[in-house]
Amino acid sequence: MANRGPAYGLSREVQQRIDRQYDLDLEQILTQWILAQCGSNIQAPEPGREKFQEWLKDGTVLCRLINSLFPKGQEPVAKIQASAMAFKQMEQISQFLQAAERYGIAPTDIFQTVDLWEGKNMASVQKTLMNLGGLAVTREDGLFVGDPNWFPKKSKENRRGFSEDKLKEGQNVIGLQMGTNRGASQAGMTGYGMPRQIL
Repeated sequence: MANRGPAYGLSREVQQRIDRQYDLDLEQILTQWILAQCGSNIQAPEPGREKFQEWLKDGTVLCRLINSLFPKGQEPVAKIQASAMAFKQMEQISQFLQAAERYGIAPTDIFQTVDLWEGKNMASVQKTLMNLGGLAVTREDGLFVGDPNWFPKKSKENRRGFSEDKLKEGQNVIGLQMGTNRGASQAGMTGYGMPRQIL
């Protein structure tokens, strides 16, 4: 895991492409939101991908963030503790990811534990946090703290209810897939090989 050497060749190119997806402006927005959401007793990290990764690596900040999005007494992560042990840090990151999925983040939008812990794909971490912020804004349950304009709102379901009469009316309409007697025809076409008649 952490004992990997430097990447060469194709692996290096892939890692450089992943690293280029990291957005420093988005890092600032996410840092502001996490500090506002979790309270003032968290220290802000210095700017930069490595510092942002170190700040989130042990999982305590992430667990406090997800707990702040749930009502009091319903927090998904019961025990948050800072630890220097790699296993404990990865376990807390995993607890955050499980709680984020329970909160409503799609499994395809959730980063892997090693993406954050090893710092291999910090752009994926940003994407997950961005989706979490957007979902928190959309819920409008009063638990979101910060500027709602930081995140795009997720679309909400807008169900339509039609009466039986309206549904039966729709069965009387002939769709264009059924064909029509007023469509294209060969009237006015010239025979094969004949020049087009322009008047």
